[in-house]
Amino acid sequence: MTGTDLPLVYVPRPVHPDALALLAEHTRVVLGSGPASVAFDEVADEVSAVLVRTAEFRAAQIESAPGLRIIARHGAGADSVDVDAATTRGIPVSVTADANTVAVAEHAIALLLATARRVAEADRAIRRGEYARRTDLVGTQLTGKKLGVIGFGRIGREVARIAAEGFRMRVVAHDPFLDDASIRAAGAQPLDLTTLLGESDAVSLHLPKTPQTTGLLGAVEIDLLSEGFLLVNTSRGGIVDEAALAARLAAGTGGAGLDVFDNEPIAADHPLATVERAVLTPHIGGQTATAMRQVAMDAAQAVLDALAGRRPTHLVNPEVWPVAR
Repeated sequence: MTGTDLPLVYVPRPVHPDALALLAEHTRVVLGSGPASVAFDEVADEVSAVLVRTAEFRAAQIESAPGLRIIARHGAGADSVDVDAATTRGIPVSVTADANTVAVAEHAIALLLATARRVAEADRAIRRGEYARRTDLVGTQLTGKKLGVIGFGRIGREVARIAAEGFRMRVVAHDPFLDDASIRAAGAQPLDLTTLLGESDAVSLHLPKTPQTTGLLGAVEIDLLSEGFLLVNTSRGGIVDEAALAARLAAGTGGAGLDVFDNEPIAADHPLATVERAVLTPHIGGQTATAMRQVAMDAAQAVLDALAGRRPTHLVNPEVWPVAR
């Protein structure tokens, strides 16, 4: 095959250079960012695959690419891709479900520790010359406390393992997509959502954003949290009512560590940005050097597999694969 005969892969945003090099061995790679960037509509007629990182890829783009054979998502979720539109056209959508599991789990634990020990508050105080505030910054000791994990998939289970083995925390879990036997087999005590929220000292969220999980923790559920609650969310924005959480934090002694938000980036005057007991990070849970390379390599491999007629490992719409082949 000559260079112009190779399938064209469109990459809207930067990914690890090793992944681009892997793709370039077998395809023509066109970038949508950087000095040599090309707009998608300029190459839509030629595109065979798209590797999507943070950019959205919606129905209009999907419908404008007649030769599109695979959309590979650089990440564990597919909410930035119009999966329904892709499925209607018989186009598989893949995700990298395993590559950043450890990175996100470690970030959840980092936020849990930072929230429990009031690290961000202490940092701000000492930078303002308020060293004497050390007597007010009494934290929470995690050892022996009860951790409620909502969403007991790969990342939730890794968080549970670290918490149980590292801090001897007692782990309970709720997952709307798993039965109690599966949760017990994975090492946690299953609880219904209401009981978990009321009994847990700390709660960590690890759910995809779906119609069933959007707004799962509204004002009523947030009010169920204990007086000194610790809440961590490294999954998706929109699962927690942010205004209700900010109000609860402002009124009480709880704390929250959040890596994701309903609208990103959040505004400087967002309610959560104005309360002391919130630790906020800009959706960086999966951003370690190791994870970023592996996620990109896995997404690139999914592209190459699909173009070669091999089923990618993690499809969110597996029903289309026999048709796609």
